Amino acid sequence: MPEYKLALLGFGNVGQSLARLLQKKRLEIGERYNLTATITGIATKRHGYAIDTAGLDLERALALIQHGASLDALNTAPPVIDALDFIQRCRADVLFENSPVNYDSGQPAVDHLRAALECGMHAITANKGPVVHAYRQLTNLAEAKGRKFFFESTVMDGAPIFSLFRGALPAARLLSIRGILNSTTNLILGRMEEGETFDQSVAYAQSIGIAETDPSGDIDGWDAAIKVSALATVLMDIPLKPAQVERTGIRGISPADIQRAQQAGKRWKLVCSAKRDGDSLQARVAPEMVGVDSPLYGVMGTTSVVQFETDVLGLLSLIEADPGPQTTAYGLFADLINAVVN
Repeated sequence: MPEYKLALLGFGNVGQSLARLLQKKRLEIGERYNLTATITGIATKRHGYAIDTAGLDLERALALIQHGASLDALNTAPPVIDALDFIQRCRADVLFENSPVNYDSGQPAVDHLRAALECGMHAITANKGPVVHAYRQLTNLAEAKGRKFFFESTVMDGAPIFSLFRGALPAARLLSIRGILNSTTNLILGRMEEGETFDQSVAYAQSIGIAETDPSGDIDGWDAAIKVSALATVLMDIPLKPAQVERTGIRGISPADIQRAQQAGKRWKLVCSAKRDGDSLQARVAPEMVGVDSPLYGVMGTTSVVQFETDVLGLLSLIEADPGPQTTAYGLFADLINAVVN
């Protein structure tokens, strides 16, 4: 039975959820896919590095993180200098790259993923930046090395978007994308319908950990624009940067606007779209009033939806309800199975 050694670069909520999922699914992947997976390296910025080629004690690693302690106590290798040193020395078969990333450049994740592929590893990430800024470069390198560069968790967490087109829809040409890709703004707009002000709704989203302390990435449409860019770049094969997406956030939506929509039997949604226009692309993120005839109308709370128009199936929609670290972790897990089995 083949054993795959896994390295985790980044061990926050998603990385920890992935570790727990791998433990939970250990017997199942052995029985169904005839493989075993062992985490032999974990790298963090705040809690140090740990490499053990025999396999790390995950329960102890999780306990150390929960108590704010260093992972260095689990390290059996010489001290690690930095992330690139970790990648080159961990001798893993698969790297999960989930470190903090600059969305303007995709760094340092791009360099991390490149280094992993150069070392002969499959490279898997939940970071959108590398997909937007280096998709073709990393994909070509992976092909040259006989490895996979996968990123299912970058849009709608564990929902099978990229793998759907990669496997289940051969030769389908994607004509347009339309959906709600930012769950934070969807929650805010829904609470405004219930009578809260914009500021109250943002504060609630922050209180439950959905919105950041600085929520501008969500409410100004940047997160949604990055996701549109990733989908267009990969699924439409049209490279697109977030700055090229026409973008309007939800700051300008007032209680009066909410009331006007309700009186018309409609709702405000931050709608993401991309549509082929000959050889070019029209991409947009902006608030829209949608009616009951739209599949976006009933998508509430932190649920997301994306609708694809192809040349072969017409309209196809995917809905993901109440995402969290565990669903993002499943996308990473699915990428692992697809990388080593297919």
